[in-house]
Amino acid sequence: MSVFLAIAVLGVLIFVHELGHFMAARLQNIHVNRFSIGFGPIIWKYQGPQTEYALRGFPLGGFVGFPDDDPDSTIPKNDPDLLRNRPILDRAIVISAGVIANLIFAYFLLVAQVGIVGVPEFNYAPGVKVPEVATTVSSAAAKAGIEANDVILAVNGEELGANKEAITNLVETIQNNPNQPLKMKLERDAKTINIEVTPELGEDGKGRIGVQLISNGDLVRHRTNNIVEAFRVGATEFQNIVVLTLQGFGQLINNFSQTAGQLSGPVAIVDIGAKIARDNAGELFRFAALISVNLAIINILPLPALDGGQLAFLAIEGVRGKPLPLHIQENVMQTGLVLLLGLGIFLIIRDTANLDGVRSIFQR
Repeated sequence: MSVFLAIAVLGVLIFVHELGHFMAARLQNIHVNRFSIGFGPIIWKYQGPQTEYALRGFPLGGFVGFPDDDPDSTIPKNDPDLLRNRPILDRAIVISAGVIANLIFAYFLLVAQVGIVGVPEFNYAPGVKVPEVATTVSSAAAKAGIEANDVILAVNGEELGANKEAITNLVETIQNNPNQPLKMKLERDAKTINIEVTPELGEDGKGRIGVQLISNGDLVRHRTNNIVEAFRVGATEFQNIVVLTLQGFGQLINNFSQTAGQLSGPVAIVDIGAKIARDNAGELFRFAALISVNLAIINILPLPALDGGQLAFLAIEGVRGKPLPLHIQENVMQTGLVLLLGLGIFLIIRDTANLDGVRSIFQR
């Protein structure tokens, strides 16, 4: 059920994106002959007075079709309500409407989370928790006697405190002291234990002890029944997600070789969404908002086959006073589509191979 919920989230976001294009065209009386969710073979379709609505076999995208280049269309080529015959501004509105729809939808998802589920807030407790210790007995933590669920309260006599900086300070201390003994005060089963651990020198020249670290404390939720407050807090949450997403794309561009491996395809997204739905379904609002913002930002990039690529063609047309030759636009778009499909297939195969169930099969 959690997998179906995650797939449903992606399907809704794709629907919202394509609905943005569709509504922007219809509200301007621009002809639209197809509205499809998914690609490939048609599973279900309905022929309306002007538009064919369809669900297709592969729910990894969607499209809004225009009759401009449809050889079966009976609409005259000089019809002023064909998309290509409209002014640049009208076409830009249609092309960018999917991105705008995703951003607006993300905002309302966050408002709904504030009002229905509540905004998560972490109540910090003293120290840093150790959820897991490396299984190898040769790790520095294992040698020193650190166990899972221990809480590190102090290092070399300095208390870590109850704040979000505690984990950063601990990591920096460990990394900056390879092969140097550190005295740690731990809390285990309500008892205080003093140990000494010597970080090992890693390949990157930094110290490490072989543990996972998380902030110590509890997650609480604050829900508001005040609609004005919900919209205000939702706006703050929306701003935070947009800023973090843009920073993530910035890091990807500036340090591509180091961050490219963090790219996720639809399989990994569904897997993450399924885990969230299984562990805490209320977080699906935030998950959907995050994916919706990412979908919007990706689509606005000036890359072939994306909305941003089409907007780039419109910008060139505005500067030149006439569009680029149709064959050039088609060649660029087709090349971009092949590259995007290739990347999508690669990510699907890689992410599928990294799924827990699949990985365990090959490790038997």
